[in-house]
Amino acid sequence: MDTPTAPDALLPATSVPGARPRLVIVMPAYNAARTLQRTYADIPHDIVDQIILVDDVSADETVEIAGQLGLVVIIHPENRGYGGNQKTCYDAALAAGAEIVVMLHPDYQYDATRIPALIAPIADGSRDLMLGSRFLGDPLAGGMPRWKFVSNRFLTELENLAFGLRLSEYHTGLRAYSRHLLETIPYRLNSDDFVFDQELIAQVVAAGLTDRIGEIAVPTRYFEEASSVGLRRSIVYGLSTLRVVARYLLHRMRLRRSPKLTARRPTE
Repeated sequence: MDTPTAPDALLPATSVPGARPRLVIVMPAYNAARTLQRTYADIPHDIVDQIILVDDVSADETVEIAGQLGLVVIIHPENRGYGGNQKTCYDAALAAGAEIVVMLHPDYQYDATRIPALIAPIADGSRDLMLGSRFLGDPLAGGMPRWKFVSNRFLTELENLAFGLRLSEYHTGLRAYSRHLLETIPYRLNSDDFVFDQELIAQVVAAGLTDRIGEIAVPTRYFEEASSVGLRRSIVYGLSTLRVVARYLLHRMRLRRSPKLTARRPTE
């Protein structure tokens, strides 16, 4: 998949021995004009080296607002989907010299003030993937629709059984990755759709990195302006997640090996 040429702002900074890890926040954006400024305001900017927004052909003022906020903006010439957007995000973050990458939805649904706690286990070397979980708290109190709560619980329990994990949630829009993990996992082979996140976790498990996954509680908000996948789209996503689980199990049992689940990212 081709990636837009990185602007000069993405050139990596010179690392300083003993300094904190270089932190880059990426935002996969689509029509986020109404919430981007509030999301940005909650970010703890004193620990962030760069914020990159990848716009997937928004029909609103997302790009203009991102420019006003001083973000590095990459604009897709055509809509590439949520997974395709993330591929560009991670390629750009690695090109910018990120040692830790935080993926944050710009819809103000996830509490960005929790980023320091989210990245701490990666910074100290004990984790490579951290998830900001809505289910370590009470997502219903934050306004999560009950049908979404039930479907999330079902898919999470199924994935825990398949992957041998005990996570409270797999479907969050606030995640943090180490550079090592993103350079190990062949994420470019994944779907361009919403199931990208689940395929990436399956890759992490297949690579034998289950003990490198952690999670913290992150409060969330549900309101009119926040992006939300509707029921029909959620059904498609749920079925796609089931296919990811089936593919992983077949791969693990050596009945059908999957190139998506190889441990190393292909050399390009």
